[in-house]
Amino acid sequence: MRDNYDFSKSVKNPYSKKLKKQVTIRLDEDTIEYFKRMAEDKGIPYQSLINLYLRDCANSHRELKVNWG
Repeated sequence: MRDNYDFSKSVKNPYSKKLKKQVTIRLDEDTIEYFKRMAEDKGIPYQSLINLYLRDCANSHRELKVNWG
């Protein structure tokens, strides 16, 4: 390992805005199973599928319609 490194020609990470942040979230078991089944059909990890779904909701400014009554 070197004592010094030259970073003068380094390039900023173009994917830095796409980095993911780990969070803790509580989901119903049946919701998790739904996404796991869908993810298996699509051939992608279920957490990636949930992320894609939530990103789609955010990009389209989809609002949840809640009816508690």
